[in-house]
Amino acid sequence: MSSTQQTAAPRDSLLKSTSIVGAMTFLSRLSGLARDMVISRGFGAGIETDAFFVAFKIPNMLRRFFSEGAFAQAFVPVMAEYRATRSRAEAKELIDRTTGSLALVLLVVTALGVIAAPLLILVFAPGPGFSEDGRAVLATDMLRFTFPYILFISLTALAGSVLNTYRRFAVPAFTPVLLNLVLIVFAIAVAPQLERPAIALAVGVFVAGAVQLAFQVPFMWKAKLLPIPKHGFAHPGVKRIQTLMAPILFGSSVAQINILIDMMIASFLVAGSYSWLYFSDRLVGFPLGVFGVALATAVLPSLSEQHARVSMETFSATIDWALRLVLLIGVPAAVGLMLLAEPLITTIYYGGEFTDRDTAMAAASLLAFGPGLVGFILVKVLAPGYFSRQDTRTPVRIAVQALVLNAVLNVAFVLVLLRTGWAPAHAGLAAATSISGIYNAARLWLGLRKDSVYRPAPGWRALFLPVAGACIVMTAIVIWAVGAIGDWYVLDAWTRAGVLIGIVTGGAVAYFTACWLFGLRPRQFRGPAPVEQD
Repeated sequence: MSSTQQTAAPRDSLLKSTSIVGAMTFLSRLSGLARDMVISRGFGAGIETDAFFVAFKIPNMLRRFFSEGAFAQAFVPVMAEYRATRSRAEAKELIDRTTGSLALVLLVVTALGVIAAPLLILVFAPGPGFSEDGRAVLATDMLRFTFPYILFISLTALAGSVLNTYRRFAVPAFTPVLLNLVLIVFAIAVAPQLERPAIALAVGVFVAGAVQLAFQVPFMWKAKLLPIPKHGFAHPGVKRIQTLMAPILFGSSVAQINILIDMMIASFLVAGSYSWLYFSDRLVGFPLGVFGVALATAVLPSLSEQHARVSMETFSATIDWALRLVLLIGVPAAVGLMLLAEPLITTIYYGGEFTDRDTAMAAASLLAFGPGLVGFILVKVLAPGYFSRQDTRTPVRIAVQALVLNAVLNVAFVLVLLRTGWAPAHAGLAAATSISGIYNAARLWLGLRKDSVYRPAPGWRALFLPVAGACIVMTAIVIWAVGAIGDWYVLDAWTRAGVLIGIVTGGAVAYFTACWLFGLRPRQFRGPAPVEQD
């Protein structure tokens, strides 16, 4: 095998991997929107949904410790190194030992979480209104069903990380679709049968976790990677994962404190505030998941192998390629999200128990989230530039700074908005999140440049102007189209959906046509070319 083949994947492999993950994630996000439509129209934005979202947020928050957060960022580089430099038997032993160690920790955490459910709700939502209107009691009952989700989904994420390392991206990316489908079934078929219908959503989370884990098993078995869990805290690879995880866990704990502050502040605001933030954040998560997470998922294993094989020129070229795609796709996505904030909320959520007031409130926070989308995507892309080199301390230190900034801005913005009434108070939480995301991305980029790990390739200046010009063209067309529609509330649901799809499609066609006319070509984004090694 030539050195080029050893140090670099085929030129189009990253783009292909990103496309596969993006396509599967698109299905996941699309089914997620369907799930949210069912929940919003069936339950509205009030006591029951606030209680459910808090009960679901707690295990989801802790999941960042044990799955796609601290654990995955530490596990994938070590796993990629074993795959690149060790035998398959040694790599399989690492999987077995890691699975056994992680499962033991998860079982303890899950048991403690179920027992301490009332205390957890009190900590995460201490507002007096949250207790007085019954949300706290309902959230506690729900949490006892949702908390075991962390056990199932973290083991699912471990399986997904292994499959991603071996370039099997489709299955892990598709798996979240199952969560959405199960919740839709429980919301429609089970909820009406219960005295407290929203409990069905919590039970659905538990069932969905088990279904997602079971779905991974045949694919792991087929790849001959199905783990036999073994006690492994003394294994060298597991020890290194633990060492890499330590600073990430510290950073993650700061992140969770920041989320805790968000939830605490929202619990003091009017009922529905947490639901409005949730629904708007879900729309931000659509392009972030389809593009940002897909890109990061494909890039991390490649960067890890390139670093393990000392292919630093290809390493820098891979980051540069990813950043160019962020500029091409992420910037117009953020602009479109802000331009279409109210039409999106109206089309997807309005109706049933979700009122026009709920629509206006969710649109306000979506507008505030919009500018941060590019920052959120950049963080997903830039952080692997550190984690793949097994440098976990630098991104964590930057994340701590960003999260402290976020916490301070949260309090400041909410206090100002409560006093002035310039915007709904919960929108201040979204604005703070956007600013801190942009700060995080900027510091990560500067760090890679300072360490000379990333050197921008020629042609960036020629890329900025066409993208900026195309965004202006797209903005003009979307503003004209939205203005021509007028009042979206008078349209029926299917008409709203058709009109919105037409505007989004027209805006996208206008943007990419303008990019073409301004000189951009697809070949400029094919991916990093292999670099010969001496």
